[in-house]
Amino acid sequence: MTFPLGVVFNLLMRRPFIAANWKMHKTIAEALEFVKEFLPLVEGAPDVDKVLAPAFTAIRAVADALRGTEVIVAAQDVFYEQKGAYTGEVAPGMLKEAGASMVIVGHSERRQYFGETDQVVNRKLRAALEAGLGVILCMGESLQERQEGLTFQVLKRQLDEGLKGLQSLKGVVLAYEPIWAIGTGMTATKEQAQEAHAFIRQEVAEHFGEREAQALRVIYGGSVKPENIAGLMGQPDVDGALVGGASLQARSFAAIVNFQEGQ
Repeated sequence: MTFPLGVVFNLLMRRPFIAANWKMHKTIAEALEFVKEFLPLVEGAPDVDKVLAPAFTAIRAVADALRGTEVIVAAQDVFYEQKGAYTGEVAPGMLKEAGASMVIVGHSERRQYFGETDQVVNRKLRAALEAGLGVILCMGESLQERQEGLTFQVLKRQLDEGLKGLQSLKGVVLAYEPIWAIGTGMTATKEQAQEAHAFIRQEVAEHFGEREAQALRVIYGGSVKPENIAGLMGQPDVDGALVGGASLQARSFAAIVNFQEGQ
């Protein structure tokens, strides 16, 4: 049977993608204790991509502890050069050697506290992809920008500049994280998240084609909790979550990974 192109796209199922961003938390010992407690709790969630992003210092230990499992290890940041006189920076190849297979790029805290521009984010993205790392590319608007009705303009700029020079989005996951919802306890409603995700997918379709847009996973970040994950995941364009505070406890993060049990 031959389906119209649009129907084929609608039949495409995107595998859920749930990532824990621990930020500047957890010593090596604490990270390993988390892994020990977490793994048995998610044995019943085989159809979800599960990601842990520890601090640089714990990447190797966490990767070793997860060897033989399907859990993915990600770094929280990367530099855009492979080597050189860049004190304090970590190159893509170093992350791979330590055991990471993905990296978070463009998180709002990097933009806000460390002055990262869209251009810097783009250089990091391309360097990571060239080194064979998958990338979680973050974007989102501030509270003032949302109140002024600039959400779509901000997202369009971040997409245009952040994805510049790419011919394909293979290896890329996009994360919509409204700045006003990160660590504040405020969460975008499921309708607000869906609206932003649908816009992002539409923009991707215009630049990379409908097929890539429909295959692309767009995840939500911003005060995700066990209590709101099912509602977010019930939206057609929300494919997962980038979880901060609620990922620091194994049981809390496992409850988010196991969101399908509550549906």
